[in-house]
Amino acid sequence: MKVYFFNVAPWEREFLEKNLKDISPELVEDKLSDENAGKYADAEIISVFVGSSVSRDVMDKMPNLKMIATRSTGFDHIDLEAAAERGIVVSNVPYYGENTVAEHAFALLLAVARKIFQSYERTEKFDFDYTGLTGVDLKGKTLGVIGMGHIGQYSARIGNGFGMKVIAYDIYHNEELAKEIGFEYVENLDELLERSDFITLHAPYNEHTHHMINMENVKKIKRGAILVNTARGALVETEALIWALENGILSGAGLDVLEGEPEIKEEWEIISKDFDKEQMKTLIMNHVLIERDDVIITPHNAFNTKEAIERILQTTKDNIDAYLGGNPQNVVKAKK
Repeated sequence: MKVYFFNVAPWEREFLEKNLKDISPELVEDKLSDENAGKYADAEIISVFVGSSVSRDVMDKMPNLKMIATRSTGFDHIDLEAAAERGIVVSNVPYYGENTVAEHAFALLLAVARKIFQSYERTEKFDFDYTGLTGVDLKGKTLGVIGMGHIGQYSARIGNGFGMKVIAYDIYHNEELAKEIGFEYVENLDELLERSDFITLHAPYNEHTHHMINMENVKKIKRGAILVNTARGALVETEALIWALENGILSGAGLDVLEGEPEIKEEWEIISKDFDKEQMKTLIMNHVLIERDDVIITPHNAFNTKEAIERILQTTKDNIDAYLGGNPQNVVKAKK
């Protein structure tokens, strides 16, 4: 079985070489494209990342191709219709970091609520004055979770662990899930904003969620609330966020994402060799929010743990093993 892994980053190589000895894949640093596909005409299984393009033309140049294992949740870089016509199985990594991102969201939430950064800065200067460092408890407070996907669900579980009352806004309601985890759905976003002491965003970004928190509804946020965003920067209108902070509506914010970031399909692009890190650096350096004492910003790093990285690679390996065993898993297909 001829197996190729494309767009392999240095952090992937060690894991793949150690854990894929049984199929001995060839690890290629370059992305797969129409220009180089002919060099790999003998490929039977390929694994790609979002930077590679697996088009109809690429598949034509790989006549023996039987399976595509993408190391990503998204799969819009693969022509699913062409794959279906050729009987090629396509598998993805449906999720890998629900606890990882949720844990980072709570790290930001706690850092703002307990003024961790200000305390650290002061102590580093051997100043042990407590003035201005009074924080707030989480226990007994209301946590508003926007978006009840895998990450939102895990955030709700963590909130319950802190003794918080958890409410959630999502366009889809699963009352069995709400009962199992222990949270309450609200009917609209305004209600969540009005009731929440802490707000954490876990919604996808699209045309419907662009600026879902904006100059109109930010005024409805419960005074003194803390906002955390580990999803996508453009879910929150920056002007509205700054206005809410300046007017005391929000007492603080923890942000892992900023409006104006380069378009990112998958978080893993950030640690790949192709990501424009200078562009991200310039964005953060020029961002007015970074100068505020009531805002903590991390560099889109919520996904980045050793365990999460290994999960995405392990799931890819498992997908290939399942296919070779005759029981493909995590299969994605073209919408009819």
